Amino acid sequence: MIENIFFLIISGLILRFSLSFTGQNWVKTYQQTIAFLVLPVVTFVITKTITGNIALSLGMIGALSIVRFRNPVKSALELVMYFVLITLGIAASVNIEFAYILLATCIIIISGTRFIQFFLKKFFKQPFYNVSFNEGMSLNTIEIYSSKTIEEIEKNKNIKNIVVMKNTNEIIYRLSFENSKELNLFKDSIINKNGVNKIDVSYV
Repeated sequence: MIENIFFLIISGLILRFSLSFTGQNWVKTYQQTIAFLVLPVVTFVITKTITGNIALSLGMIGALSIVRFRNPVKSALELVMYFVLITLGIAASVNIEFAYILLATCIIIISGTRFIQFFLKKFFKQPFYNVSFNEGMSLNTIEIYSSKTIEEIEKNKNIKNIVVMKNTNEIIYRLSFENSKELNLFKDSIINKNGVNKIDVSYV
């Protein structure tokens, strides 16, 4: 049992770092780190406790129905990862081999999508998925303040937001880049454009 608990703690830590590696900032907080370490262990102990005891199982279901997440889940990925952690705990209590398979599969999928994204963008200039501020991704951002419409910026694939200020006749372009070098190349290409008044850059 001690070996299984140790494996589950390490598994939660590995999944946490795997998501962090792919740019998911939401997992870097203290609350999420503790949840990734504790949730599979708690599930494992509960499953072991109620195994083979119907009365205890029914009582545990009633007790657990009172407990729920008070904070809303912000993304589908976050919900899936909680389900993975719970499943790891259950699998470890039944057959540890299932837990090994699940952990390995999740790591391959999480890390694999990152490498696929890099490969497609580098060689085919086509992203595997779109990045979003709302998903907690680590992004380098640039804001361009212009007195006129700049078609080159509006057609850029990384543009996320355009704000037109009618009172000042100014246009604000917001773009995001996963790669800081790509952002710098873009900045150098538009810094001397006619109409550009100000450029703000934020690096992760």
